[in-house]
Amino acid sequence: MLEKELLTTIVELCNVQEDIPDDFPMDAPLVGPDSLLGLDSLDAVEIVVMVQDVYGLRIDTQDQAREILSTIKTLAGYIRERGNL
Repeated sequence: MLEKELLTTIVELCNVQEDIPDDFPMDAPLVGPDSLLGLDSLDAVEIVVMVQDVYGLRIDTQDQAREILSTIKTLAGYIRERGNL
């Protein structure tokens, strides 16, 4: 499942220290003050770079990144829509 794969990658990439429950809500805020993972704007930049490197997809503007990175679910949807998955 792409969402689980993304969650695992993001946790490793951003050095999230908290234990992530198996039933992590994929529609929870990904970045910002409400993030269950504690991710901030610097983490968002790392995620954007990872999406480009791993999936070959560019996220060009800050507004576009904010929308795509709102949740794991929206990120997975973007990758499915634009990528070859």
